[in-house]
Amino acid sequence: MKEKQASSEISRREAMKLLTAGSAAGIIGLFGAPAARAATQTKPSYAKGMPPVKIKSVKAIATAPEGSNLVLVKVDTTEPGLYGLGCATFTQRAVAVIAAIDSYLNDFCAGKDVDNIEDMWQSAFVSSYWRNGPVLNNALSGLDMALWDIKGKRAGMPVYQLLGGKCRIAVDCYAHASGPSPEALADRVQQFMDQGFRHVRIQQGGYGGVGTVKQQPDFKQAGFGREQDQFMNQGTYLRNVPVMFDVVRKRCGEEVELLHDIHERVEPIDAINLIKQLEQYHPYFIEDPFSPENMKWFRHLRTHTTVPIAMGELFNNYNEFRDYMVEQLFDYIRIHISQIGGITPAMKIARLGEWFNIKTAWHGPGDVSPVGHAANAHIDLAVWNFGIQESHFWNEKAQAVFPGCQTYNNGYMYINEAPGLGVDINEKEAAKYPIGTRSNWTVRKSDGTIIRP
Repeated sequence: MKEKQASSEISRREAMKLLTAGSAAGIIGLFGAPAARAATQTKPSYAKGMPPVKIKSVKAIATAPEGSNLVLVKVDTTEPGLYGLGCATFTQRAVAVIAAIDSYLNDFCAGKDVDNIEDMWQSAFVSSYWRNGPVLNNALSGLDMALWDIKGKRAGMPVYQLLGGKCRIAVDCYAHASGPSPEALADRVQQFMDQGFRHVRIQQGGYGGVGTVKQQPDFKQAGFGREQDQFMNQGTYLRNVPVMFDVVRKRCGEEVELLHDIHERVEPIDAINLIKQLEQYHPYFIEDPFSPENMKWFRHLRTHTTVPIAMGELFNNYNEFRDYMVEQLFDYIRIHISQIGGITPAMKIARLGEWFNIKTAWHGPGDVSPVGHAANAHIDLAVWNFGIQESHFWNEKAQAVFPGCQTYNNGYMYINEAPGLGVDINEKEAAKYPIGTRSNWTVRKSDGTIIRP
């Protein structure tokens, strides 16, 4: 009788504990059969996660359908048919990046879990001990983007969904207008406006007016440098830019947003004086007034003008942005997605910008591959502090190499909404356009002195 009473007391106490905790499943487990108890411990389908997938191989793919060297990273996995693509384009030193990918990244990554992107990024970033180099950063960028591409494909979602979802309907872009004269340039700006673009970057000739000056430089006459070295007359450029803005404003009106890229090609004090002259034309932003070697000049610039400034295209290490953003010394973040390390660090920089009201303006010329443009766009869609995106219109050859290229309508970029980054590569087509090793980024003064880009 006592044993039965004690057993009854234990049962009542256990039941009361379970009822107090609100655990119906626990009651089933206490009073039900062993099978019922086991069922309560089985994870629901949403909690099981996805089966692990390993990296099988990492390789570089190089192609140049528009002339610029483009380098891609392809990450193959142990899941049949599942691979990811990332942009590792360093046009000026493409062959060196290919060697870093094929000779080092493949061995470093094989057998690792494709899902651990942050761990992969951190370990690859420091695995060579010395970091901050453009060659290794581009290789790392391609790997990072390829892993995000794979993660999106595994989830069945575009990458922007994994970054938080859309903040806007599409990606607002600026177009590039250039011409041999201010009048011809104004005509080109009007053409883009007619296509729906609200933002246009204006240049007379190439960066710094290269190609518009008929003067024969002294270094050419002396046979100094290489045949293809370019010439810039800095004084002519500084005089022409305000005239260019004046003509375009008068011809095209006040509604269009005008941008301009100094491309670090004048002395810091001259850049400050030029930007002060441009205030009356209220530019959307002026890009890269100083080279990375002259960053402390930003404090002087900030006290002398209210023109918005974009900076960062030449930065390699994502830490280079930190102090200047915290001090709010520029307004737009210029990131070359394959130079900075890929989506992972670009998102960190974008999030930092939100705290200080600094907007994004990712670098997007023809030497960022369509995969890199897609990575830009997925971030553009997902971050609140998006500013503007540089556009590039791919020719038919490039579109054949890269199925899923972005499209444009009314000044907006639209991405392929397929899972992952949405851009694929046709390796057979890519092989038709081999890359080269020549670069024409050498610009000189009349006496032959190198001008830093």
